Amino acid sequence: MSPNITVSDSELEILEVLWAADHALNAAEIRTILTEHKNWERTTILTLINRLVKKGAVAQEKREVYYYTPCIKREAYVRAETKSFVDKFFKGRTKSLAAALVDSDALTKKDIEELRDFFNQNLWLNENGGISMEHLIII
Repeated sequence: MSPNITVSDSELEILEVLWAADHALNAAEIRTILTEHKNWERTTILTLINRLVKKGAVAQEKREVYYYTPCIKREAYVRAETKSFVDKFFKGRTKSLAAALVDSDALTKKDIEELRDFFNQNLWLNENGGISMEHLIII
């Protein structure tokens, strides 16, 4: 799956089921899992699966019936979507995203403390342009 592929919220629900399963599922198995919180018809689920296959987001394998697996790991998809969001709304500046979260009261004091602890424990300079501790000012 190319990082440039976008999926609808409904298609994302199918992907979430496949990612959680960690193995190929057929349409009936996907529907069984989805019916716990969705009231989608069988045809709706098949339509969404077919869209994902055409987009290259899901691969299908013919056995006794078709089985489906995601073509991208969830972490890679989230990373691509996050980058797209930051690029679109904040011109690629993650600092602007953080400022918007703080300004909108979306982050509690506890959230900020947890983020500070996370950054203090996990930041290191990597070959992909990561941030070193020297370059980060913690709130």
